[in-house]
Amino acid sequence: MKENKYSDFVSKSLNKTFKSVLFGRFLRAIDDYKLIEQNDKICVALSGGKDSLVLAALFEEYKLHYNNNVEIVYLMMNSGFTEKFLDNHLENMKKLGIKQITKDSRVYEIANEMNPKAPCFLCARMRRGFLYQAAKDLGCNKLALGHHFDDVIETTLMNMFYTGTFKTMLPKAKSQNYEGLELIRPMYLIKEKDVERFIKYHNITINSKGCFFQERNVDSKRQEMKNLITDLRKVYKNIDINIFRSAENINLSSVLGYYEDGDEKISFLDKY
Repeated sequence: MKENKYSDFVSKSLNKTFKSVLFGRFLRAIDDYKLIEQNDKICVALSGGKDSLVLAALFEEYKLHYNNNVEIVYLMMNSGFTEKFLDNHLENMKKLGIKQITKDSRVYEIANEMNPKAPCFLCARMRRGFLYQAAKDLGCNKLALGHHFDDVIETTLMNMFYTGTFKTMLPKAKSQNYEGLELIRPMYLIKEKDVERFIKYHNITINSKGCFFQERNVDSKRQEMKNLITDLRKVYKNIDINIFRSAENINLSSVLGYYEDGDEKISFLDKY
């Protein structure tokens, strides 16, 4: 079977139309957060959604210009996708000109057997574990996910509003269960609206129904945050940037308490 050839049209769009908002911010995140080093072998996780498709295109562009002896593999875990969803995704990858590895699992089926009323939470945990193990089996030392700027600020607000903590989504994190494997988020500075513009520009259709249980997994809290941020932008257009920056401009002398080394809680009274 002839391998897919990375699309010249996609490459040109990333170097012209979307250079500043996609490829430029992708490179900036890699540089600012030191996400990629020479001789890395990176597993790019594909979900079939718009974010991971754009992530794959960005990595192909990176390979053309900033290889640094980096090896990249594109992995889709077929957790039990509908045939229509999988065919749609493979067609999108063909349009981009990117070849992927597909590994089948029974995650959907097992999660539904164990918790038929609410399988989605368990499924998400199992899928993450499967991805980590698959990346290790492929000899990768990094696993790249397609979380973007909007995911970061939504997560920050969700933690504040619903758990009473100030935590954000980090651009990289070392795996605690899979030694030598690091999770990276190279789309950390990319806004969702620009991802959507890219998808529309290239006439890519995303089939939203990937599994049989998706209608049960309505993340209402995340959607609430999306709606809230949209409304706040109407009042102050840079509100999302300030939410993002708040996680890097914390003044520890002006907070009531914080955790040190993950366990020990420090009160402002301890140093008053």
